[in-house]
Amino acid sequence: MALIDGNQVAETIIAELKAHVASLKGRKPCLALVRVGDDPASVSYVRKKEKTAAEIGVESRVILPPVTISQGELEILIEGLNGDPTVDGILVQSPLPKPLNELAIFRRVSPDKDVDGFHTVNLGKLAQDDDSGFVSCTPAGIMELLARSKVDLAGKHVVVVGRSLIVGKPVALLALQKRAGANGTVTVCHSGTRDLPAITRQADVLIAAIGRPEFVTGDMVKPGAVVIDVGINRVTDPSRKTGYRLTGDVHFPSVEPKASLITPVPGGVGPMTVAMLMRNTVKAHALAHANR
Repeated sequence: MALIDGNQVAETIIAELKAHVASLKGRKPCLALVRVGDDPASVSYVRKKEKTAAEIGVESRVILPPVTISQGELEILIEGLNGDPTVDGILVQSPLPKPLNELAIFRRVSPDKDVDGFHTVNLGKLAQDDDSGFVSCTPAGIMELLARSKVDLAGKHVVVVGRSLIVGKPVALLALQKRAGANGTVTVCHSGTRDLPAITRQADVLIAAIGRPEFVTGDMVKPGAVVIDVGINRVTDPSRKTGYRLTGDVHFPSVEPKASLITPVPGGVGPMTVAMLMRNTVKAHALAHANR
């Protein structure tokens, strides 16, 4: 068994982006980060994105509308950013407080600035193997981890546990693409799948993104499988100073001995999500300049 070090891979990508941004002439890439409310996890995520952007040389603009903002007011704010030629990428931090309609807000972001990759147009481009759009950051990060770990999906059975628009569906589409590093045979499982362990035990590459702490156990994994744990869950732990510990969707102690490669939590997929967001922002900047 070997760990896939997401921190190390993300640091390499960030260094590559930093060198690229330093070579750019004129205005640097700019990312607008919209956060509504003070959800602790959202505050932490936005701060991390700000810090990484600064390290690379990407300008970040953090916009903090009041938690009382209406759907219409937030959509007007997004439209203003869509029309701002000095903003290349827009990220609306999830989750949005109720009663805001998150999906409608994601669709309001211009596809050309949708660096989160959630817009209908970008998801459609992904389904059509059109790389001119933006791929959701976590699925893109998973594929990058696999590629840089020399895992070629061609001919392999890839089992995805979870069907969300944020991870499950996009990563399944990426693994299916007829291109180098992909071209896998993909099965998508979910909460309604019958005899789920029988299917996960067939996986050469198992991607766990179901949002349930330590859901995938050792008896569900084929010996020698590559296991990608997308989950990040807070589990009560009175022995910790914080009162909780972070765990993934995989029961690491029982799965690790069986896997040939496995991502830890934390330090696996998580750092890659931010790195891919920055890559998308740099790409959006390049596309904006090319279209002028």
